Amino acid sequence: MKRTLKGLRKGKQMSEDLLLDKVKKGIPPRHVAIIMDGNGRWAAKRGLPRLAGHRAAMTSIREAVEVAPVLGVEYLTLYAFSAENWKRPKEEVSGLMRLFEEMLKKEISELDEKDVRLKTIGRLEMLPESTRKTFEDGIDKTADNNGLKLIIALNYGGRGEIIDAVNKILSSESSKEKIEENDISNNLYLADVPDPDLVIRTSGESRVSNFLLWQIAYSEFWVTDVLWPDFRKADFIESVADFQKRKRRFGGA
Repeated sequence: MKRTLKGLRKGKQMSEDLLLDKVKKGIPPRHVAIIMDGNGRWAAKRGLPRLAGHRAAMTSIREAVEVAPVLGVEYLTLYAFSAENWKRPKEEVSGLMRLFEEMLKKEISELDEKDVRLKTIGRLEMLPESTRKTFEDGIDKTADNNGLKLIIALNYGGRGEIIDAVNKILSSESSKEKIEENDISNNLYLADVPDPDLVIRTSGESRVSNFLLWQIAYSEFWVTDVLWPDFRKADFIESVADFQKRKRRFGGA
């Protein structure tokens, strides 16, 4: 039995390596955005508290950050905490904030060494001061890096971002009689970041959950039944391989 299992693992690894080589030869998505879903269900299936699922999810984040630049991905956006997540039990929310701080403090030096540049989107002013400062420190520490741009969506909502963009336009010195599409695009949280080419959603749910509503107008979607804490490099590679098979028309014939 041990030999059989060993052979299966070896065969699986070889197939993953072959797929990775094939993907690296294709045109990669510049920007991948991930709706990280399924932490609570992962924990419930194991009889664990929801926070255990969130903690297990950190391994998946680490793997995604490691494999993304290998595949040629330049921008990776992770939906970490939505504007609607404040409705969850206070104990879970406060535990999540502590976990964000703990993990970022633990990982930031390695991210810096790997030339990863940290960015955030969302209304960070509503986060606990210690959480906000932890992310601000991480952003400052990696500000000069030129590798993968890791964007964490915190207290983020797509509708809120569009509202903030419109209000920014209205409050600008140059009054406009008519707002154009470019006006919105140029006033989003990260106007210099290209729209996602690929959106990954875990746990099998087929909805966008108020995520990057403006930016994903022509994104390709890849949905997997894998719960986020079980998401690994092989899943990321598979999503990019699927993306490379598609013909993007952007509304054309």
